[in-house]
Amino acid sequence: MITTRKSSHRGHFDLGWLDTRHTFSFGHYVDRQHMGFRSLRVINEDLIAPGNGFGQHPHDNMEIISYMAAGRLAHKDTLGTVQTISPGEVQFMSAGTGLEHSEFNPSQTEPAHLLQIWIKPAARNAKPAYGQKKFPIHDERDRLHLVVSPDGKDGSLKIGQDARLYAGVLSKGISAHIDLAPDRHAWVQVVKGSVKVAGETLAAGDGASISKESAIDLAAIEDCEVLIFDLD
Repeated sequence: MITTRKSSHRGHFDLGWLDTRHTFSFGHYVDRQHMGFRSLRVINEDLIAPGNGFGQHPHDNMEIISYMAAGRLAHKDTLGTVQTISPGEVQFMSAGTGLEHSEFNPSQTEPAHLLQIWIKPAARNAKPAYGQKKFPIHDERDRLHLVVSPDGKDGSLKIGQDARLYAGVLSKGISAHIDLAPDRHAWVQVVKGSVKVAGETLAAGDGASISKESAIDLAAIEDCEVLIFDLD
């Protein structure tokens, strides 16, 4: 069973320095029909203008993942982390008992395009943690890369929830497949291009929940970049 969430139906705010679209309820955007899916709580697609960003602010008890689609993002946090994220790199923070961080676009000419993802943790008040890694998502095209998992499998980033995140760039006409264990669910989010999933065409910004299926089969209609969440 597949249920689509079209890009045009997402919450949208253009603040000048930030053009943001919310798949699920977030901040001033409230949609009781879209409060998240399973442990997946937030998918915000942000376009941050050059030289702008989010000042230092707190989080707790959330697994926060940043996926860069274009540009760069400069990160600082109260764990002492100072890093810059570029396309192909994935960042996570286990906010746990609490931390503060800031995110800025360091470029004075190019926007930063990212997806900010929140996943509810399996246990509350864990020790805060940070991780970042570059994956060959763009260099090794036409396959799905495991970038986040609960056990760090295949060199993926380890988070505190039974959730897996795959990312891939597929060329036009290429198919990809992921098996789903019994009682598992999935969310597909299209970053760029378009893809067919379970008979549905998804374009950039579109998402879809998948339940009561044993596998996910993707077919790239055009060159595309996709995220796939495997959730309990």
